[in-house]
Amino acid sequence: MKLLTVRHATTYRYSAPVTFGQHRLMLRPRDSHDLRLVGAELALSPGGTMRWVHDVFGNSVALVDFEQPTAELSIVSTLILARYALPQPTFPIDPSAQNYPFVYSANDRTDLGRLVERHYPDPQGLVEDWAKSFVIETPTPTYNLLSNMNFAIKRDFAYSARDEEGTLTPIETLQNKGGSCRDLALLFIEAVRTLGFGARFVTGYLYDPKLDGAEGDMQGAGATHAWADVYLPGAGWVEYDPTNGLIAGENLIRVAVTRDASQAVPIGGSYAGAPEDFLGMTVDVSVTSSGEVLGFPTLAPAPA
Repeated sequence: MKLLTVRHATTYRYSAPVTFGQHRLMLRPRDSHDLRLVGAELALSPGGTMRWVHDVFGNSVALVDFEQPTAELSIVSTLILARYALPQPTFPIDPSAQNYPFVYSANDRTDLGRLVERHYPDPQGLVEDWAKSFVIETPTPTYNLLSNMNFAIKRDFAYSARDEEGTLTPIETLQNKGGSCRDLALLFIEAVRTLGFGARFVTGYLYDPKLDGAEGDMQGAGATHAWADVYLPGAGWVEYDPTNGLIAGENLIRVAVTRDASQAVPIGGSYAGAPEDFLGMTVDVSVTSSGEVLGFPTLAPAPA
């Protein structure tokens, strides 16, 4: 178990006071056996009326209506989390699924639904050919197939941080041989779906031990991070981070899961004003292993 503090501060600046439409904040994870929400605090300036909902995927989402115009909007989320992870990236896959290809049960196929379907056009079969290149023989061990694809993206694709909204299509990422963490995650998801796996998009944060003076060199730390989940019978949802070549690592701090990258936006909203009124935004994310640095005892306790 590792106790982590996550601070995510976003500031929007405008040349004159503007009014805001409703904002949608996806910043709070759900409790689970591998991630315990110990404390959480969400600070808004100016203040607003907030209500919490669960979206169609079961994610915890805050809907905020701001009360007054302002030339600067600040949203600061602070989390204290206990992260539990597998000591080794191994998991008990059902015997029927230990080798690829395999067929999900009727219930799994029904419940996975669109998570097994491809979402992006591939008219020339570029993504399909790339995905199938990892199936060297049949049958092939399922674990090896997925881990090889995950590591190949880490090895062969260049990571580049990108602050702009949106995600490259899997074909664009494949042709560019690189992209941001969300681009690489989406390529991995579309590739495994091509092979018949159920997969979903994960958004959250990344803990880099190097930031606390230990060994480690993670790509994508210091910002929001994205990776993939693959559903494996017997093991359940298993996390794959192609940006860093991680499998089920305790470095991954899950906030939300969605069917597609476009649904995983940490902060979304609008303002009423001229386009030139927007001066820019800054995002500052820190993840540390000390729960006392940011005032852990003063944070609102997580609900039981």
